[in-house]
Amino acid sequence: MNLLTPQENPDAPVRVVCFPNAGSGAAGYRAFAPLLAPAAELTVVRLPGREARIAEEPHRKLTELVPRLAEELVECLDVGTRRLAFFGHSMGALVAFELARHLRRSGLRLPDRIIASGRPAPHVPYPPGYEFVHSLPEDRLVQRLRGYSGTPDELLEDPALLSMFLPTLRADFEVVETYEYQPEPPLPCAISAYGGMSDEEVPPTTVASWAEHTTGAFRLRLFDGGHFYLDESRPRVARAVLDDLRSLGA
Repeated sequence: MNLLTPQENPDAPVRVVCFPNAGSGAAGYRAFAPLLAPAAELTVVRLPGREARIAEEPHRKLTELVPRLAEELVECLDVGTRRLAFFGHSMGALVAFELARHLRRSGLRLPDRIIASGRPAPHVPYPPGYEFVHSLPEDRLVQRLRGYSGTPDELLEDPALLSMFLPTLRADFEVVETYEYQPEPPLPCAISAYGGMSDEEVPPTTVASWAEHTTGAFRLRLFDGGHFYLDESRPRVARAVLDDLRSLGA
């Protein structure tokens, strides 16, 4: 793991640590950094198997990924008087949640707020007949990716790029699809749950169920768009994040 801070802002009262969705790296979050400044400094986690770490083997199990993340995020947790927030989209939301639970079990600092985006609450099971993505043949996998509308057609139509991209994507989907929720007490940190109103994979009712995982404040925010509403509604999402951070006293 390594970290990227697209726009350093050490005087910002909040640090927001971002966890990308399956197959993604830090690039998709760069555009959010100036939208959050100067109120927050954005730091993105870069996982193995993508961008500058393309040659590294990606993780396939959340139980392996989370402890490694906890070890390498120590510098982000030590933010002094600054507030700390986690933001995760899709796979990233699950990673952020389980990392927070791991930090609690380890007696380490928790984030003040988790913003879970584009992901059903962790306890919500897959619907009957769900087709597990990580084991699909390539043609069917590409078809599913087109349905998500989050992967450029140029990539999906280039065999060389696909051969580089798909192994990491499969590994990330395996991280999510082999996840087994284990009940624990709700977290004390606030949780905001974001979703796309037209997201067929993650209906708003499953996003609202995140409320069960906090004893603190909970907010549900829905945006125009599907699973990748972040790209369609970036300024509005950034304003929502800033509003949620202000509630922390930042």
